[in-house]
Amino acid sequence: MDLAVDIIKRGGKRQSERFNRAKLHASIVAACLSVRTPEGHAESTAAAVCDKVIEWLQQHPEVTSQDIRIVTTRHLKIYHPEAAYLYEQHRITI
Repeated sequence: MDLAVDIIKRGGKRQSERFNRAKLHASIVAACLSVRTPEGHAESTAAAVCDKVIEWLQQHPEVTSQDIRIVTTRHLKIYHPEAAYLYEQHRITI
């Protein structure tokens, strides 16, 4: 599901894009799997976090990719603190 929210990319160097739930879901699942979470748990965690992020996005017509990362991390910490740490640090360490 794409939401009518424009995402301003990191540093403003790339063209903005529409929010894509599948892209966010996949990145959360990847973070969970990286810390050896069972696939079913990773999928359900990602679905729950995506729902929370979408609730937040409905009040914001334009956000940065960093805003999405911050909100996602905040909610992911509730469900899976280890995966949240990895998700938060991904751009810094790679």
